[in-house]
Amino acid sequence: MKKIFKTIGLILLIAIVGLAIWIHSNLKDRNPDYAADLRIMASNPSSLNAGFAAMKITPEIPDRWTDANNDFEYRTKDGDTFEDGNGNGVFDAFWIAGFSGGRAANGIHDDLWARTMVIDDGTTRIAIVVLDAIGYLHDDVVDIRSRIPKEAGVTYTIIASTHDHESPDLVGIWGDSPFRSGINKQYMEFVKDQAVMSVVTAVKNMRPARLSISQDLTGAIPLVKDTRQPEVFDSGLRLIKAIDKENGNVLGSLISWADHPETLWGDNLLISSDFPHYVREGVEKGVYKGDSLVKAGIGGIAVYINGAIGGLMTTHPSLTVNDPFSDQKYDEPTFEKTEAQGKHLALLALNAMDHPLEEIDSAATSLIVKTVYFPVANKLFQLATMIGTLDRGVTGWMNMRSEVSVFNIGPLSFTTIPGEIYPEIINGGVEAPEGGDFGIKPMETPPVREMMAGKYKFVFGLANDEIGYIVPRSQWDAEAPFTYGKTGRPYGEVNSLGPETAPLLHQSITQLLKELNQP
Repeated sequence: MKKIFKTIGLILLIAIVGLAIWIHSNLKDRNPDYAADLRIMASNPSSLNAGFAAMKITPEIPDRWTDANNDFEYRTKDGDTFEDGNGNGVFDAFWIAGFSGGRAANGIHDDLWARTMVIDDGTTRIAIVVLDAIGYLHDDVVDIRSRIPKEAGVTYTIIASTHDHESPDLVGIWGDSPFRSGINKQYMEFVKDQAVMSVVTAVKNMRPARLSISQDLTGAIPLVKDTRQPEVFDSGLRLIKAIDKENGNVLGSLISWADHPETLWGDNLLISSDFPHYVREGVEKGVYKGDSLVKAGIGGIAVYINGAIGGLMTTHPSLTVNDPFSDQKYDEPTFEKTEAQGKHLALLALNAMDHPLEEIDSAATSLIVKTVYFPVANKLFQLATMIGTLDRGVTGWMNMRSEVSVFNIGPLSFTTIPGEIYPEIINGGVEAPEGGDFGIKPMETPPVREMMAGKYKFVFGLANDEIGYIVPRSQWDAEAPFTYGKTGRPYGEVNSLGPETAPLLHQSITQLLKELNQP
């Protein structure tokens, strides 16, 4: 009997040691020596060059499946079956990110892209890459940067995601099981290669450029809903059109707005870039009513980038979108509703571009980049990191490495945010509601845009990382009683690293902006 207990004890000891080694290996920083820190302070304006590129990152979906019980999740236990399109005997699933796990793609509606804008002042070359993805983790951003050839001459590369909820999982937490990553590794490599090619091609396409700056800060308000109090939006459209100085052709455009690309919602099983598809198509090729052109496009390559979408900024099924050319109203999430939204945004952007606020063809670029570390208090994130479904490095015990940056290009100011930040931190309006867990005054003040020095202030969300929701600490509400009369825990806290994230991020950005704005 004693031998049996000794054997069991030895087995348990081996299992515990093995588990400890396995957890430790998963908690190692994938890039322990990496630091993004960079500081360039320029004063003399120089002529600008700009280049654009667009590379498809649409996956090939070989198999199709039948949803036996119409729950929009592939489960063999529910009788779901698949057609083996490539004859390899297994279901080659591409798990769609966002909403619930198990949402296997069942075809392609429209293409996904890695779209890049490069701006160069002769000294500093910045590449802004935007992926049609729900998010992209910092370790993978570092991998892409390491693959960009040195001869491309890029000083700093920003990898942002549109936060598309109808694209394959590139974070890892939307597979068929909480214990298995939803990432297709071959597809991940394809995305990285295409992102690199997008940068290289945009550099090759650079031309002497004039930047035309436009904005519409109110027109898009009806197209987005704030689903959590306080109601604060980041609903302004901010636009850059790059024009070839020598021939007058449009090289491309950058369109910045803030809304979750999830208008199609959680029952859609077709790969799509959601409303950004229709925005980009409308800006490039024009907006049509049927076969009739209503507003001509500007040509070039359109790059859509998101802003402050926390809070939660969304075109919820409860929000009606009107057709821009008829009395048709769309409530339920459909491609028709998504197209109507995209056409509205494209029209607003094109109309604003007709009346630019300023044009520049020379500027001085100043740039500061800082590596930051955030504690991971979220137990689910801790578990996902330990078991590897959230595959990213940490330092110490659950400190995630991430990154923030600020830069000015003449009258243009930019701040990059590594996740889904609440608009009140960016634009003002942080509250300290009764029922908040900490009972403190607002900490994330003054708002970020107030501290930015430029005339035109761009905030890029989900840039260089996806750390989840960035919730003001005074509004943090994980425990009852809940704020604003709610009966349950708000969604944001469930998908946030923890309550320290927002103040730490705000402190870092404040420090960088003070340094950047020094005369």
